[in-house]
This record gives sequence, C-alpha cells and structure tokens, in this order.
Amino acid sequence: MISVEELITNFRVKFGNEPLVAQAPGRINIIGEHTDYNDGFVLPAAIDRYAKFAIQVNGTEECRIKALDLNESASFSLSEPLQQSSIGWLNYILGVTDGFIQQRADLKGFDLMFTSDVPVGSGMSSSAAIESGLGTALNELFSAGLSQEEIALVGQRAEHEFVGVKCGIMDQFASVFGRANQVVKIDCRSLDKEYFPADFGDYQVVLIDSKVKHELVDSEYNKRREQCELGVHHLQQINPQIKALRDAALVNLEAIQLELDVKVFDRCKYVIEENNRVLQACEELTNNNVQDLGQLMNDSHHGLSRLYEVSCLELDLLTELAGNEEAVIGSRMMGGGFGGCTINLIRRDKVDEVTARIISSYKSETGIEAAVYKLNIAEGAGII
Repeated sequence: MISVEELITNFRVKFGNEPLVAQAPGRINIIGEHTDYNDGFVLPAAIDRYAKFAIQVNGTEECRIKALDLNESASFSLSEPLQQSSIGWLNYILGVTDGFIQQRADLKGFDLMFTSDVPVGSGMSSSAAIESGLGTALNELFSAGLSQEEIALVGQRAEHEFVGVKCGIMDQFASVFGRANQVVKIDCRSLDKEYFPADFGDYQVVLIDSKVKHELVDSEYNKRREQCELGVHHLQQINPQIKALRDAALVNLEAIQLELDVKVFDRCKYVIEENNRVLQACEELTNNNVQDLGQLMNDSHHGLSRLYEVSCLELDLLTELAGNEEAVIGSRMMGGGFGGCTINLIRRDKVDEVTARIISSYKSETGIEAAVYKLNIAEGAGII
C-alpha cells in the first residue's frame, strides 16, 4: 500500500510540482442487491480502503497521467473531444474529465498521479473510488462548484459512456457520501439518502473473496433486468400505479402468479422481499439488533441464490462454511454475483480463527486460496 507521503514524493519527482491531494473510498453493501435498477433501496457504506490522487495544473492543454500501482503512463489533450481509449484504466479518467467538461467546468491541462488499495474485481467498487476521487480532486483544483451529488452522477456517467458498464448510482453515492461509522440508505428512485448507525458491537465486517468471477455475469444481469421489467408489465395490468418492483407488495405479485413464468415470479419475489429487508435492516441498526441484522443477511443470500439465481457454487460454499460457525451471525454474497466476495458479520475476538477455518475448508473443496479483508466503516471522498 502506497502512503499519501509516498504519493506526494513520487508526484514531485515526476512532475516537479506540489500537488493537491484527494481520496475516495471503496464501498460495501450491507444489504440490497439488484434492487437499484428496480427503483428500490440499498444500504451501502464507505470503507477504509481508498483511491488517492495527487494533481496539479501544468500550464498546457495536455493531461498527463501516471497510474502508480501499474507503473503505466498515458496522456490526452483537452483541445480535442475526449474519446474512449484502448487503455482500460484510462477510460475512468477520461470519463470523469469529460463529465466535468459537459458540466461546463473550466478545465486546464493537469498532471495526475494515483494509487489505490481497493482490491480490483472484489466487489468493493474500485472503479467508483477512482471516479469519485478524481471528481473530488478536479472539483477542488478548478473551483468547478459541483455538488457532491453531481460528482457522483459524473462518475456514473463515466461508467456508462466511457467504460461501458450500465451501473446504478449506489457505488458512486456510497463513495462520495460515506460517513465514518454510518451506513447510508439510498432511495434509487429519488436519490434521497438517510444515515443509520453502523455500530456492530462485538462483530466485525469481514469480506471473504472467492477469487472467482464467472463469465455469466453480464448476460445474466441483462436477463434479470428484462425479467423484472416483464413482471412490472404484468403488475401494471392490475395496478397502473406500479412503475417498478419497489411499488409492488407480495400480495400484488401473488395475484398474478399464474400469469407469470416461474422464473419471472421468482425474480420479482426476491426483489420485493429484498427491498423489505433493506428497510427492516435500517430498523435493526437503529435499535442495535445486530443478531437480527445478521439473519436478514442470511435471508438475503438465500434469495439471491435460490430465487434470483445470481450466486455460484463457490459463493454458496463460503456462506455455508460461515453458517457452520457459531461466531458468524450473518453471511451473504455481495455485488452482482457469479463470483466476488461474501460479506460476513463475525465476532471480533474470533475473526482470525474463524476465517482461517473457512479459507482452509474452501481451499480443500475448490483448490482456490480465498482472501480475507477486515474492514471498518469510513469517511467518504474528500481533500487531504
């Protein structure tokens, strides 16, 4: 992990200037998967893993970028329209920069160096950390005057138009609006947000990375969206006020069950139940009922695996192994599915021995060495 001091030193050596420094965190999602594109609710939190940026104007129209972790450099000019690059990581930088241009920010050429300790491909949203951190840095450096919400939306637009991922707003919002020791409930329709205490008492948030990513994720993601939209279409025949699954209750869905394909019914049932779990989780956190929150996480995984069918053998195995441990009160897959991490609530004094048993059993059955991340709930994006 590269420290802020090392980042500044490297920037001085390469660019011969004194930088402004910004950072933005990755995120976890306590509960609420695949609810965002159904206008539903999510419950993420920023974590103490960050993308860090050193940046300064350079008096030209050129933007010179150094990805410190990769030891790769690239550049582009502000004197011509920005376009997608064949360099994958550069598209995040291009997309956010273009977003500021579209917001009529008066950008000039800049030198930028960045590093990140948010693991890539683990479901902690390393991409949102990059987008939110760069957005925060550009906003400060050029006095662009964008609100935090606008910075998050610029990051989402970068994903859509330059990276090619049609993501929801949860990741960027969590990275920008995160608060230490709090989770944020986001209404993905109105973008309203509400904070709740993230005091897990004797329990620690621990991610276990399955180290697999199956290729099904993109095609199956699109299929799930279509199935949910089909369910909404049928629901609107009995109630035109239902614009998305967040507007429907289980009784509405059960009234049209015979009209629906079994898979469509299951997908819609999961989303309706998951939205209810998010709202219930907020109540449990308010009342400091950590045990009940853990049970909601277990129920969420069951729905994701059996009804929404976006889990996989490896994730199911990790949650099963966690469920065998008395010190684990909640475990579920986190993210889009078909690989990535499970999120777990484990007794603080038992974390090391429990995770050692889980990753040992997991390796015995799969041959894969899982990774463990012990996390704390942290502040969102800001200037250092």
